[in-house]
Amino acid sequence: MIVKCLLGTVKMIRTLPQQLSQGSVRMMSEVTAANAGRPTIFDKILDGSIPAQFLHQDDKCVAFKDVSPQAPVHFLVIPRKRIPMIEEAENADSDLLGHLLLTARAVAKEQGLSNGYRVVINNGVEGAQSVYHLHVHVLGGRQMDWPPG
Repeated sequence: MIVKCLLGTVKMIRTLPQQLSQGSVRMMSEVTAANAGRPTIFDKILDGSIPAQFLHQDDKCVAFKDVSPQAPVHFLVIPRKRIPMIEEAENADSDLLGHLLLTARAVAKEQGLSNGYRVVINNGVEGAQSVYHLHVHVLGGRQMDWPPG
C-alpha cells in the first residue's frame, strides 16, 4: 500500500509540469473560486475590476476579445447573470441562452466573419471548462479543423 501511494505521488510530481503548461492548476483555482461563491475572472470583468476589450454590451450579456486567442478572431459572449455551466442552466434561462447565440452571430458579423466561424461552449472538467461562468467562444478568421480536440 505504501509503494502504491509513493508511485502515485511520483506520477503526480512527474505530470505537474504538463498540468501547469495546460492550465490545469489555474482551472482548479477557478473551480474552487466558483464553488466557494467567490468572484470568477468574468465577474471581475463585468464589475470593471479587470479590463477587457468589449465588442458588445447590453443588459443581458457582454462580448469581449479573448486574452489568449486560438484563432485570428476569438471572442467570448458571457451572460451578466452567473450561470456556472450550461449543465446548470434552467428552462427559465432559455431566452437568455438564445440571446447569447444571437449576440454571438451579430458580433461575428461585425468582426467580418462572413466565411464562417465556430461556436463553442465547454462544460465541466472533461469539457475543458476553465472558468465556471457560462461563456460562448466564437472563433474564426481561418479554416477550422475537424475533429476539434
